Amino acid sequence: MSRILIISSGSPCRNPRPLKEAETLGRAGHEVTLLTVSESPALDAMEDALTTGASFQHESVDRNSTGFSKFIRRAQVRLASQVTAAGWPTLHALGPVNSLRRRAFALPADLTIVHNEIPFWIGGDLLKQGRRVAADFEDWHSEDLLPAARRTRPLAPLRQLERQLLLDAVYTSTTSAALSTALAVRHGATPPYVLTNSFSLQPNPRSGPPCSPPAFFWFSQTLGPGRGLESFCAAWVRTKNPSRLVLLGQPTMAFDRQLLAALPAEFAARVTILPLVPPLELPTLIAQHDIGLALELTEIPNRDLTITNKILQYLNAGLAIVATPTSGQREVLAQAPGAGKFIDLNNPDATATMLDNLIGDRALLARAQACARAAAANHYCWECEAPRLVEIVTHALKSSAS
Repeated sequence: MSRILIISSGSPCRNPRPLKEAETLGRAGHEVTLLTVSESPALDAMEDALTTGASFQHESVDRNSTGFSKFIRRAQVRLASQVTAAGWPTLHALGPVNSLRRRAFALPADLTIVHNEIPFWIGGDLLKQGRRVAADFEDWHSEDLLPAARRTRPLAPLRQLERQLLLDAVYTSTTSAALSTALAVRHGATPPYVLTNSFSLQPNPRSGPPCSPPAFFWFSQTLGPGRGLESFCAAWVRTKNPSRLVLLGQPTMAFDRQLLAALPAEFAARVTILPLVPPLELPTLIAQHDIGLALELTEIPNRDLTITNKILQYLNAGLAIVATPTSGQREVLAQAPGAGKFIDLNNPDATATMLDNLIGDRALLARAQACARAAAANHYCWECEAPRLVEIVTHALKSSAS
């Protein structure tokens, strides 16, 4: 079988897509190496728990870096970001690349699959060296984030890099039909294959009657502004039926305190904010709630077009869905029309009425939860996606060899 190198600049704890890819291709008989970057000793330990005994090799660069060398790298990225904001965009503003690039060039591979921005940059360099490269567009990086965050982003060279990969890689993949079409139209490329961000079916989905009172659940790595939570809360405080709100993530800029301070006391008392948990514990935690909040913003092209991990994990756990009508989330609920409801975050009164109807009708909520789990079992699970990934890679290796 073939040697496959998968490169991700995100920790497997925070970026599960390359991890699922490595496990699937390793089980298919390929010799797979997942190459990532060390972020912290705590994450290193969780990564080891995820990858020990796996069907692939995991290698993390910079695990033994000194505090001084990490300081220097952060300073270089800050300087590159300032230069980019001043009008001279450089890909160095995306983050440190040297250690990951050196190791990627040193590892022999019949196929290299790149994820995220820094690996995209490395993939472009590997293409110039004649290496076989595939690219996974889990996100449309040049069309992501709020305007304030985009000031320090090297958008022009990033778009050129995305175009190079879309046109020259042996194959590309992405998360939704909507994003596949948009990427192809923008760059005149073959539409990327669609492989959703689904997960293996968890054995402990939501079961039994809804919680009393019903619990809304939202999670992300970062708990901060621009995630739709402020608008959701503006509608939630208008509801008449009792419910709880559980948020999981690492707060930034004291966002948790600001969010709670803006709520009436009776609603603030019903909010629980949880710290991040290890990836293996997250599915069980999600399943302890009733309704998953997928509040992606339609104003950001990437957020509108992609299908995130979030909504698919809610389906897997058997939670009813409350979602914003992004193109990606419309795609999901078209496969499971009874699993959830769309809300208009710009219309808090109408949203409050819809939320009240859902949390006030136990039978309706139970039916939505059953539909959600059925959608995961029949369509949005990794058991459906894994054979397609193996087929795509097998075809790419054969066509490259010929």
